[in-house]
Amino acid sequence: MTESDGVEPGKDPERLAVDLRFDVPHSARVYDFLLGGKTNYDADRDAARAAVEAWPGLPVGMRHNRMFMHRVVRHLVGEYGIRQFLDIGTGIPTPPNLHEVAQGIAPESRVVYVDNDPIVLVHASALMKSAPQGRTAYIEADFRAPESVLGAPRLHEVLDLTKPVAVSLIALVQFLRDEEDPYGIVRRLMRDLAPGSFLAMNVLTADTNPVQLAALEQEYTSQGIPLKARTKAEAEAFFDGLDLIEPGVTLIHHWRPDEDVLADGLRDADIAGYGGVARKRA
Repeated sequence: MTESDGVEPGKDPERLAVDLRFDVPHSARVYDFLLGGKTNYDADRDAARAAVEAWPGLPVGMRHNRMFMHRVVRHLVGEYGIRQFLDIGTGIPTPPNLHEVAQGIAPESRVVYVDNDPIVLVHASALMKSAPQGRTAYIEADFRAPESVLGAPRLHEVLDLTKPVAVSLIALVQFLRDEEDPYGIVRRLMRDLAPGSFLAMNVLTADTNPVQLAALEQEYTSQGIPLKARTKAEAEAFFDGLDLIEPGVTLIHHWRPDEDVLADGLRDADIAGYGGVARKRA
């Protein structure tokens, strides 16, 4: 393993003093608990259990978010030769992380992780264990301010933006309200990337189970975590101007599923997310 490339702007994540507010539930720690992780506290576990009571299938959906990301990365590396990834909204590291999947196929792959969450920054060293042929780095920046991502010096040290980059936005835009212009943010992120770059993302939806999703939105909102579901047409709009690869925008467990996904008898009503991957035109 190589040494990490560090954390922008040069802070040691193990020594950083931040107020993590363990008494208040946090979306990243709730997600970690639902994935079976250990970086969570009583307030997060209470919020997670209340959310599962609102939607019993929530942990299944969370796991399939991760499985979707893994499949996307494998396809982009194996079928399209992508060797550079920009993962925004990284969340608490949960193995296998994106670089582990990519470098397991192509060890020379380079990955930059981005988040603006102090809990992620504390654990960012787990995202730095790159294969010796590749590189990884973590940037502390806000997705809602794309220039803070695209202008970060560390980004340009690790990724060559004159060559294709795959942008990964997994379980992220559901926390942005329409007035924050998530569509404009995504367009800005893709605007200056090289032709042949990819956008991979999933989008929370109520289409499959509107009653339970409404209960879930209410539960998250009551805990101070905004949550916004979108229709399939609204999910497809994120890819406007890009060329979707097969099978287009679909429920995440239907996107190029592995045999184990096909065999587990998963119902569409248990999944609340559309996913898609699209390529930037030459």
